[in-house]
Amino acid sequence: MPIVEADIVFRNATIFDGTGSDSYQGLVAVTGDRISAVEPEVSDINFLAGREFDLAGLALAPGFIDAHTHDDRIVIDQPHMAPKISQGVTTVVTGNCGISLAPVTFDGSPPAPMNLLGGREAYQFPTMKSYAERLNASPPSVNVVALIGHSALRLAVMEDISKAAEGNEIDRMRTLAAKCMDDGASGLSTGLFYPTNAAADEREVAAIGRAVSDRSGIYATHMRDEAEHVVESIEESVSTAGSARLPLLISHHKCAGVENWGRTEETVPLIERHALSHPVNFDVYPYTAGSTNLREDLVTDKIRIMLTWSMPYPEAGARDLADVAKDWNVSLLDAARRLDPAGAIYFQMREDDVRRVMKSDLSIIGSDGLPHDDHPHPRLWGTFPRVIGKYARELELFSMPTAIHKMTGKTAQVFGLEDRGRIDLGCAADLVVFNPHTIIDRATYEDPERESAGIEMVLVNGKIAFEHGRPTGSGSGRLLKGTRRLQ
Repeated sequence: MPIVEADIVFRNATIFDGTGSDSYQGLVAVTGDRISAVEPEVSDINFLAGREFDLAGLALAPGFIDAHTHDDRIVIDQPHMAPKISQGVTTVVTGNCGISLAPVTFDGSPPAPMNLLGGREAYQFPTMKSYAERLNASPPSVNVVALIGHSALRLAVMEDISKAAEGNEIDRMRTLAAKCMDDGASGLSTGLFYPTNAAADEREVAAIGRAVSDRSGIYATHMRDEAEHVVESIEESVSTAGSARLPLLISHHKCAGVENWGRTEETVPLIERHALSHPVNFDVYPYTAGSTNLREDLVTDKIRIMLTWSMPYPEAGARDLADVAKDWNVSLLDAARRLDPAGAIYFQMREDDVRRVMKSDLSIIGSDGLPHDDHPHPRLWGTFPRVIGKYARELELFSMPTAIHKMTGKTAQVFGLEDRGRIDLGCAADLVVFNPHTIIDRATYEDPERESAGIEMVLVNGKIAFEHGRPTGSGSGRLLKGTRRLQ
C-alpha cells in the first residue's frame, strides 16, 4: 500500500463538494494550500499527515463565499474576521453598492453612504494598488475579492456628483477603473439607489463598465429602485450590463415596502427570462429586514425601523425610531432628522418573497452586513448557518447540497474564481467543518453579535483559521482575482 504524506487529513467526512451533488463519505487530504487528495473512505492509499481529524458525524464543505459584503475596512482593522470566519466564510466580496475604500480619499467627512465604512480616517487608499499592498502586507484570515465602487470613482473624479458625468469625467473614471482592475479588482459595482451614484445614467455606467469588461470583470448593482419601480430597474440593469458586455449580478434582490410585497412573483421570472440570453444572477440574504443609512425617504410608519447607530445620539442605537420619536414628542421624520447621520434596520420585506428569491436557481448568498454599525443587523454574524440550518434543514426550502452550492461552487462561478468553491483535487484548501444537525444562526436583532452554532473548524488556504470556537488569527487570506468574460 503506497504511503502519501500530507499536512492535514480529514477522515470519515460527509462531503458536500460544492457542486450541488449529493453528499458522500470520504477522505480529504490537504498539502500546503491545496487539496491534495479526495478519496473514498476505503482507499488503497495510506496517508501520513501532520494532523488528522476524524469527522464522523460531521460534514466537510468548501469554505463559504460571501457574495455581498461591506468588509473593505474590517479586513484591515480586524483581520481575524470573527463575524465571518465563525460562520465558515473563507472569502468575502467587498466594494459593493458602489461603496469601496479605494480609489478615493476625503478631506472631510465622507458623504452617505460612503460613511458606512467609516470616517475620513478609513479612506487611506487613493489607488487599488495601495489597498492591495495593505492586504498583502497584513493578510486577513479570509480571502478578499475586491469590486470597484462607482461612487468612489465619481467622488474621486467629479466636482459635481449631482449630475451625470461628462465626456472627460467618464474618460478619467474609465482610466481609473482600468487601473484598479490591473491592480487586482475583479469588477465594478454601482449603488444607483444612493445620492452619490443616483445621477449616473446608463451611458455613464456602461462606458465605465466596458473598461472593466476589457479586463474580464463582473458588474454588480444595487439597482436604482427596489420598490415601486423595481421592474424598470431590472430592465435598466440588464440593458446596462448588455451595453457594457459584462455578466450581471443584481445585489440583494428584494421587493421593498408593504405596497410591493408579493411582487417577486413577477420579478424573479423576469430576471430568469433575461438570464436565458445574458449572464444574470442575484445575491440574497435570508432575512426580511435590510439595513443602510437612516434616510428621510425611507421613513414610514408602515414598517418597523430600528436604529443601528447615530452620530449625535449614540445612545439611540438598538432602539426603534418610533420609540425615540415618542420620547421626544416629535414625528418620525423629525426624529430621523435629529438623529442623522445615522443608520437603521428596515423591516421592509415579506417572508414569502425572501424564500422565492432564495429558491431561484439564479440566487447566491451574500450577507450585506455592516461591520462598523454600533448595533449591526444580525446578518453580519448569522447569514450562512441560517441558510443551512433554517432554510435547508428545518424548512426544506431546498436541499442541503443546494444550499451549500449557492454559497460555494455557484458563487465561485459567478465571480470567476476557478479554483475555489469545490472540494476537488488541486482546488484551494478553503474548507469548513460543520455539524449538519446543529448548525444554525444565533444572532438576533436584539443581540446581533452572537456566533452561530455548529461550525467546528475553518481552513483558509490550508491554514486553520477557526478552531475550538474562536479565530486563530491565521492571516492566511489573499486578494483573489476573479475572471469573467462573455462568450
